[in-house]
Amino acid sequence: MSELGFKMMAFFFRIRDLFSPPIKKIKLLNIKKGSIILDYGCGPGSFSIAAAQLVGNTGKVYALDILPIAIEYVKKKAERKKLTNIETIISNCDTGLNDGSVDIIFLFDILHDLKDPNKIITELFRILKVNGILSISDHHLNQEKIDLIINSNLFKFKNKINGLINYIKI
Repeated sequence: MSELGFKMMAFFFRIRDLFSPPIKKIKLLNIKKGSIILDYGCGPGSFSIAAAQLVGNTGKVYALDILPIAIEYVKKKAERKKLTNIETIISNCDTGLNDGSVDIIFLFDILHDLKDPNKIITELFRILKVNGILSISDHHLNQEKIDLIINSNLFKFKNKINGLINYIKI
């Protein structure tokens, strides 16, 4: 994505967030203080910032994106809000996180756009704790992409709540 394209997307997300605050959506996941969250494909960081507020100082949010401009947006937002529990990662797959170290992974509005989804799903499985949640929200989602998750034999369907499709690590 070009820098202009990203800035246009970020502007659209700011408007979206006014009408549909990210914190309302992720509260459906019952995020606890002290939780470890990965926002994979974080974009301008709407959900990363909301999650950082929910997990508190004892928790951590990793905001990962392939675009350096996205990472800069997240860093600036975190700084403005004085959030010190967000760490950014620039990557197109490898998170660099330890095995079984993450409680919840957000895969929001990105699954449809992944070049090698099987590789990424395997990486997400590796870092997710047993019974950890992989939460997917994607208005571009089709049955083929949903089948990728189910047919991976790494996750099982947990529930669907208000547009979030949640899976548990097997």
